[in-house]
Amino acid sequence: MLAQAFGPNSIAHHLEVTDWEGAISSAVALLEADLRVTYEYLAEVLAMNQKLGPYFVVAPGIAIAHAAPGVGVLETGMALLRLEEPVVSGSNNDPVRLVFAFCAVDSDSHIELLASFAQVMSAEGNMNRLLNEPDLTIIRNLLTA
Repeated sequence: MLAQAFGPNSIAHHLEVTDWEGAISSAVALLEADLRVTYEYLAEVLAMNQKLGPYFVVAPGIAIAHAAPGVGVLETGMALLRLEEPVVSGSNNDPVRLVFAFCAVDSDSHIELLASFAQVMSAEGNMNRLLNEPDLTIIRNLLTA
């Protein structure tokens, strides 16, 4: 499922943003560029961040920005924004350098995609590759293998 989740415009690196909300917005914009979400989805994601705080930050340096399945979601998808300069979210796992954006059409695809993602992220060496690999093709292959 992870292989289909990343669209052609869904991975970007070295993009500079100045703050946490800018990082979230830029990551979700990658989903929008691949027609996975509408502009309404960003509002949902930002509202979740405001309501629940930086719970998106799931591990040191890694965030998964998302909202509940439904509003503004056209197709299940995932995107990765690797920041040149990390941002502070207010989490104990700050600063954040990898911002994944995630959207799902329903709860089942939500769980399936996160399970596939967890497998890739837990493989030895993958975090280091995601943080340091300059070639987007290699990053894409790592995430979709």
